[in-house]
Amino acid sequence: MKTENEGRAGLLYGIGAYAMWGLVPLFWPLLKPAGAIEILAHRMVWSLAFVGLALLVLRRWGWMRELARSPRKLGLITLAAAVITVNWGLYIWSVNAGHVVEASLGYFINPLVTIALGVLVLQERLRPAQWAAVGIGFAAVLVLAIGYGQPPWISLVLAFSFALYGLVKKKVNIGGLESLAAETAVQFLPALAYLVWLGGQGTLAFGSHGASHTALLAATGLVTAIPLVCFGAAAIRVPLSTLGLLQYLAPTFQFLLGIFYFHEAMPPERWAGFSLVWLALTILTWDALRTNRRSRAAIAAATAAGAAEAAGPVGAAEPGEAAETVGAPGPAGTAPTTGR
Repeated sequence: MKTENEGRAGLLYGIGAYAMWGLVPLFWPLLKPAGAIEILAHRMVWSLAFVGLALLVLRRWGWMRELARSPRKLGLITLAAAVITVNWGLYIWSVNAGHVVEASLGYFINPLVTIALGVLVLQERLRPAQWAAVGIGFAAVLVLAIGYGQPPWISLVLAFSFALYGLVKKKVNIGGLESLAAETAVQFLPALAYLVWLGGQGTLAFGSHGASHTALLAATGLVTAIPLVCFGAAAIRVPLSTLGLLQYLAPTFQFLLGIFYFHEAMPPERWAGFSLVWLALTILTWDALRTNRRSRAAIAAATAAGAAEAAGPVGAAEPGEAAETVGAPGPAGTAPTTGR
């Protein structure tokens, strides 16, 4: 019962995290007339404040000593901070400039870009279905580029920056909350310096448009931290395959907001490009679920075979009983190993 409740809670945490990420385009326009760079700077500053407070409450500080003793990890954290700065800044600008649909495309194709980076950087081997998905994704980009008259650069920069961010985070290998704290610590001083400079120029929006606007700018830290905390809670409670499916909620919400709330245009060539992307993601998801199911079956069969082998010699069973005991798991153990 406890495991079932944990799984249900994890699913709700995951849905909550991706739903918040999917609905965040509704938030950034509320921060106007602040510009995208000022909003980005506030996000960095206030994220560190809220994440630092969360770590203080949780008393999770031990990772700092380990990080400080590793120049390699510090370098990777700095790189992650730089890459996510590009991602955050472009995303805020694209939403407030009326490119929500194109931004959503970036997060739709992100899994395909992540797979491509795995091949190019980590020398990973792809299954045929994964190659097919990547090829269809490439065709989708070509279709969209022809339709736009130029490559969909917003989508591509968002997809590649977030995929690279994920790759760097994989190499750093520290918790999500801790990683965000380290990254925003790197971002903090440049962001604060920029806000101070805006104040000196008399163009700082913070504090100049009423208390509610000021509170909204400060809330950028909560908008960043809360989904991450929910994601972390989901990650330890549900299988990775479930999280892989949930990740499509965020760009789906963004896409629907772009069409039905922000009323962005969807000409035929854009529908064609998106349809190819969705086809690629369908193939990718089907392949991941099939592989995960086969892996679980193989593990279960190996466990059953091991248990049967260990139980076989015990006791003085009749010959017929021994044959029945040892032989029963055999077919189940061999079936999952055939084919790919």
